[in-house]
Amino acid sequence: MVHTQHQPSTFDIVHSLRVKGLASDAVLSALSGAPVNDLPELVTPLVEQGLVVRREGRMAGSMLTPAGKEEHRRLLAENDETRSAAGALDEFYTAFLPINSEFKQVCQRWQMRSDDQPNDHTDPAYDAQIIDQLATTDAALRPPLQQLAESLPRFGRYLPRLSAALERIRGGDNAAFARPLYDSYHDIWMELHEDLILSSGRVRGAADEG
Repeated sequence: MVHTQHQPSTFDIVHSLRVKGLASDAVLSALSGAPVNDLPELVTPLVEQGLVVRREGRMAGSMLTPAGKEEHRRLLAENDETRSAAGALDEFYTAFLPINSEFKQVCQRWQMRSDDQPNDHTDPAYDAQIIDQLATTDAALRPPLQQLAESLPRFGRYLPRLSAALERIRGGDNAAFARPLYDSYHDIWMELHEDLILSSGRVRGAADEG
């Protein structure tokens, strides 16, 4: 069983913002495990320390300052839970790469029907086929991700979010597949990939691009 309930900490907030970049309150809550109503209490001190900036308006959210990124580097290096999961992270990374390659191919098929023909989503049968392929890729990801979450519980928070995005797609919300800043399946997958790279101390390379 994957356990994702915990008391959110400064590390959870800072790490989540390092993973996401600019995070709305809803996404920051989902990534960090902190209820939205608790975010002001957790984020305000980081703003006062010059580690986080808040943006308002159409692109509202929180993001790390350069000093915040340096603080994240320190906190991540000192995080015992992450360090103790080094072996599990390496094992998941090995399993993830071929699944990630397939996911990129599925996304390409969703966007383009051929090299020069975009998918305009007027063919329900074609879209249904691609959604089935996405579901197959999702099913392949779950066992290794669940195994990693046993060692590093924050990775378990991606599982229900991916499920919710997939259900939105199946329900007819095409934007839930890959629209940026929409908590789309693609957005969540990119967060997972970035978290994996950061947590395992890797540098993104050709293998990560699939």
